[in-house]
Amino acid sequence: MVIFNFSYNNRRNETMNNQEQNKEQKEKTVREPAVEGQFYPENKEELAQMISQFLNEAELLEIKKPVRALIMPHAGYVYSGGVAAYGFKAIQGQDIKKVILIGCSHNFHLNGVIIDGNDAWQTPLGQVDLDIGLQDALIKESSLFKVDSSTHKPEHSLEVEVPFLQTVLKKFKLLPILIGHELSENDLEEISNALSKYTDDKTLIIASSDMSHYPSYEKANYADKKVIDAILTGKITNLQNTISKLEKENIDNLNTCLCAQKAVEAVIKIAGKMDNSEIKFLKYVNSGDLDFGDPLRVVGYSSFAFMWDNKDSAFELNFEQKNKLLEIARASVEKYVKEEKMSDFEIEDSLLNENLGAFVTLKKNGQLRGCIGRFEPDIPLSQVVSQMAISAAVQDSRFTPVQADELNDLEYEISVLSPLRKINDWRQIELGKHGVQIRQGLYSGVFLPQVATENNWDLDKFMGELCSQKAGLSWDCWKNDDVDLYVFTAEVFH
Repeated sequence: MVIFNFSYNNRRNETMNNQEQNKEQKEKTVREPAVEGQFYPENKEELAQMISQFLNEAELLEIKKPVRALIMPHAGYVYSGGVAAYGFKAIQGQDIKKVILIGCSHNFHLNGVIIDGNDAWQTPLGQVDLDIGLQDALIKESSLFKVDSSTHKPEHSLEVEVPFLQTVLKKFKLLPILIGHELSENDLEEISNALSKYTDDKTLIIASSDMSHYPSYEKANYADKKVIDAILTGKITNLQNTISKLEKENIDNLNTCLCAQKAVEAVIKIAGKMDNSEIKFLKYVNSGDLDFGDPLRVVGYSSFAFMWDNKDSAFELNFEQKNKLLEIARASVEKYVKEEKMSDFEIEDSLLNENLGAFVTLKKNGQLRGCIGRFEPDIPLSQVVSQMAISAAVQDSRFTPVQADELNDLEYEISVLSPLRKINDWRQIELGKHGVQIRQGLYSGVFLPQVATENNWDLDKFMGELCSQKAGLSWDCWKNDDVDLYVFTAEVFH
């Protein structure tokens, strides 16, 4: 293992001045480009112009969800830059803060996952900082992750993606990893679990891989079409079986179908863990399609986009819709308390007729008087609000039922909820934005997002109270692997 982070601790010396005592200095280590001037121009202006031209010529395909992962080629730009531009154009404008690059080494036989240990990567377009925090988290997460900068030093497959990323993204951190060609299925599962745990709405994952190597033009089109179709199924077994069958056909000069097959499999596995993920084929070309290509000996290049939307569902209620729901809540409680009858409402508003969850909170003189809600109902939002308002008034076991003489003193607060979204790691919780539901066996509890801000709680206090007060579990159970965490957002009004 080669470590490139050096610290120098000055020992105590009576002759040293106060500023120098115990001072720790850290030398920033930077990976220099390995293939500039070969795979892409070393001149900054020439490189920027080339990438801009590729992006301008690429077609922007219709994509309805945020792109969370890509499969991209990694040959010299004159060969595969036009294909890569389709993928990078698809993420242009997204708020991406972290990019995980996955490839397979062209220079070393590897076991497990090797992360580059430098602080930054240099290209002609500038430096990109590496995500050291994510590196540390992954090493703690799985023993398969190791750090070795020497393995990354000569590797081109990840480097060539970086200038494109610097062009289409504003500011991001990088995590470059190389994985072994012979990972077991269990290893691949462990790796994909670890990476998906740290994949959020501002993370992009790229598998860097070219396709068929060195068959004739016709045979490359034949083999690559089958592999493309297998990738689009989203099933690793289909991809593996397709490649196995192609290898048994003994196609002349077909050395490989995917030079970074395990990197592609890792991305497919991660996407398969996400709800409602989709795969879109973007572009295919092989070197025989180019004016200077040799049709007897070609390499295939393709790009794919993987899309899923882990963002909590976004919706906005206007002033009239909010007022209508508040009227429904108040009228429902007053009718039930006075007459023990349910209210009937005719609602024509389409959003109020959607099946959305909601909590209704009642307060009296600023103090909680009742709060009950429902997630993911099979009835319209207007009915949910009516029913939950009544339940908060007369069924919250923490309080006696609301009496008629209290009605004029009640304040109503409604929280319209996004659907629950399961998260794999508590670090994905955004305090003040997310409400949280915790489940362990038969025990469960929920806090609305505003609970943290109203009580001025930090995350430890918020989650500790949720576990102990609401779910009847141990204070710090939220950090255990055997509990399920769900987040949601709420539009709150009163």
